[in-house]
Amino acid sequence: MADKEIKVGVYVAADEEITSSLDMEALEKVANGEMKATIYKTHENISSPEGSEMIRADIEEHGLSHVVILDRSPRAFPGLFDFGPNVLVDQVGLRELVVWTHEPNDEDTQMLAEDYLRMYVARTKNIDPPEANIEPVERRVLVIGGGVAGLRAALNTAGAGVAVTLVEKNAELGGWSKKFKKSFPTQPPYDQLVDNPIGDLIERAEAHDLIDVKLNTVVKQISGQPGSFAAILQNGGAPEDVLVGSIIQATGWNPYNPERLGHLGYGKSNVVTNVQLEEMLSDGAVLKADGSAPESIAFIQCAGSRDKDHLPYCSSVCCRASLKHAMQLREMYPDVKVYVLYKDIRAPGQYELFYQKAQDDAGFFFTKGEVVSVDESDGKLSINLDETLMGAPITVESDMLVLATGMVPTTQVEDGIFADDGKEEGKPDSPVDEGDGTTADGKKAASGAEAGAKILNLNYRQGTDLPTLKYGFPDSHFVCFPYETRRTGIFAAGTVRAPMDAAQARMDANGASLKAVQALEMVAKGEGLHPRSRDLSFPDFFLQRCTQCKRCTEDCPFGALDEDEKGTPKPNLARCRRCGTCMGACPERIINFQNYSVPMGNSMIKAVEIPEEDEEKPRIVAFVCENDALPALETAARKRIKFNSWVRIIPVRCLGSVNSVWLTNCLDAGFDGIMLIGCKHGDDYQCHFVRGSELAEYRMDNIQEKLLQMQLETERILVSAIAIDEWDKIPALLDEYAEQIEEIGPNPFKDF
Repeated sequence: MADKEIKVGVYVAADEEITSSLDMEALEKVANGEMKATIYKTHENISSPEGSEMIRADIEEHGLSHVVILDRSPRAFPGLFDFGPNVLVDQVGLRELVVWTHEPNDEDTQMLAEDYLRMYVARTKNIDPPEANIEPVERRVLVIGGGVAGLRAALNTAGAGVAVTLVEKNAELGGWSKKFKKSFPTQPPYDQLVDNPIGDLIERAEAHDLIDVKLNTVVKQISGQPGSFAAILQNGGAPEDVLVGSIIQATGWNPYNPERLGHLGYGKSNVVTNVQLEEMLSDGAVLKADGSAPESIAFIQCAGSRDKDHLPYCSSVCCRASLKHAMQLREMYPDVKVYVLYKDIRAPGQYELFYQKAQDDAGFFFTKGEVVSVDESDGKLSINLDETLMGAPITVESDMLVLATGMVPTTQVEDGIFADDGKEEGKPDSPVDEGDGTTADGKKAASGAEAGAKILNLNYRQGTDLPTLKYGFPDSHFVCFPYETRRTGIFAAGTVRAPMDAAQARMDANGASLKAVQALEMVAKGEGLHPRSRDLSFPDFFLQRCTQCKRCTEDCPFGALDEDEKGTPKPNLARCRRCGTCMGACPERIINFQNYSVPMGNSMIKAVEIPEEDEEKPRIVAFVCENDALPALETAARKRIKFNSWVRIIPVRCLGSVNSVWLTNCLDAGFDGIMLIGCKHGDDYQCHFVRGSELAEYRMDNIQEKLLQMQLETERILVSAIAIDEWDKIPALLDEYAEQIEEIGPNPFKDF
């Protein structure tokens, strides 16, 4: 805490809805008496410009350093109560947590309101307004990859007045797209192929004054943090050092290895991939192995895609690519017969008109089925299909066969998608073999580091490249933040992020370049990036008590912490996303934020009045994630759905930030039950801080052991997950747990 005197002003909404539900005099007594507020006031409409001005006048008159407002959730009126950087404001959802969700003029409801007043005044006395950590920012963006996404990202960034270093490993810009003669329709009626526009992007990028193009160049190493990444570029000769503020990785894709598709005929004469066919079309002739033109040609869609033994995902563009190729073939050879053999045809949006155009062509034959085998005899290929629309198996004969193979992101390490995901059951991000087990500078990598593709060559303890999802695409919060990755200030764009066509890649680059420029602006102010955008707080490490246990460096989802030779954490503050996972991991409790700390949580726990056992009023504390679970609860509150009045809600940045000492102190204080409610995690959803909910579940193993040592029931602590749209489930969850605690009985430590 700061040395200056703490003066707290408490302000309570006092319209009829609240005054008819609560004893306002009792609230005033709590504030002025035991909580020793400097000033206590009520206002009929505190969350209004008039209420805000009243508070502002009191701040000036009484020198208030902290303000607690009991009315609505902080989400209801963002920015209304901004009194400058030196005044810390806490808003309590008195309506959401008390008035709307509990019986009016009830003893338990009144006790609940008084507890929230105690909790938040105690909380605010144990935190300070954050002071920004401002460091110099280099206004230059490094774009890695000179394909469609990289070119568009470079042009957009330069268009915003920010310098760009554009790195391409090949001798020319354009990437895969430069090999394509035609592109999908881009304008009404969306049924005609268009000339590939990649040439225009290349010319504009090469001519732009703010874009420095580096061909035949790779990234040898990247160190540092947002605002001051130090990149070492290698172009055959001496390495070149470049300082940049943010990074866009647009390194694209590689075609799936067709050597693994022998069961679909690859290796037989006249069997080619869609990429090989594209090259033939660009050269002006598609010929069989004997040099003659084909009279018929078949396409197998999802060749190795949507297949658990190959690529489990859809590559998005293969269907449209086959339609494009077939149209080009029909133009080149008007009499050629085209057979499209599909699992499903996927042509979203306006591309449906493109698909319909192909269907109208009498030279096309579409049929659904699973390919059983491909045979070759007398120069003809026989494709045998089962599970067809006709019911019975069929055989399609053609002169040539094209395998529509999928996209593999360049972040994918060879065979990684076929290997086990490497996760030890119950533990997130368990060790993955890295070969030499080191980072780009030869230091020991974290035990949770992934095998890297060695594109970025990050000098990070947690690995050389962007952490990936199980399919090999860079890990990000795919629900809310598609361009951000788990490496702060490094953004993914284009097909390295997800399968997409060139038009989508250009749009993707728009988003990534906006984020890259935004990162420069925010880091220059000392502000955090998503999900706690513009948060000025950052973790403070009291290293004199550090035991070098490495839990914080291991658990940080964003690689914000390196280590020295002894294992002492070395914070890179601009990489921090302010989730507090390091705070929750530290057994010595030496990591805190100015406005979010272990003492803050302890003060809220101790502020709750615990009734005597004979009063038969159990107390449950719920640590609730501010990103999903708390908004879900507030949505239920707006619908006036009631829940058990024994529960006290403590919002947390992430379940990963919950330190085990909070749980121990809850039990010591006499709480009968403890809930941790966070974001969902898994294949279909994701914690906003990537690993927080998962880590909380994993850490519970240790907590369960401690409960048994204390001879307490393991059910006294429950970890649960709620998605933001599951507002109807969270009140029931609270009620069911309260019933369970009632059956278990009171905490035996209640009377101690």
